[in-house]
Amino acid sequence: QVQFVESGGGLVQPGGSLRLSCAASGTDFNPSAVGWYRQAPGNQRELVAGIGRFGSLRYADYVKGRFTISKDMAKKTVYLQMTSLKPEDTAVYYCNLDPPDREVWGQGTLVTVSS
Repeated sequence: QVQFVESGGGLVQPGGSLRLSCAASGTDFNPSAVGWYRQAPGNQRELVAGIGRFGSLRYADYVKGRFTISKDMAKKTVYLQMTSLKPEDTAVYYCNLDPPDREVWGQGTLVTVSS
């Protein structure tokens, strides 16, 4: 079974940028679509961006033009480049398969956007 470890979160000012990394281990994740999700306090977990097996991309409307998902198959890592960050982007960010496998959720990485 695939496992993911997220990293790269932190505190950033509004308008700033961060790059999140999601390292996969276990089963080769390349045959599967992978997504970045986030959960803000009091909210449900939601898909932010997804990348398909052959590189197709999809984004939540509220991050289009600001976030970019990519993957490095050699490193078995999926990235989320986040720019023009807003306070409402504050959340714990997770990666998982797309659609998600409830057995795969990791600890996530906290992103805080605040001045």
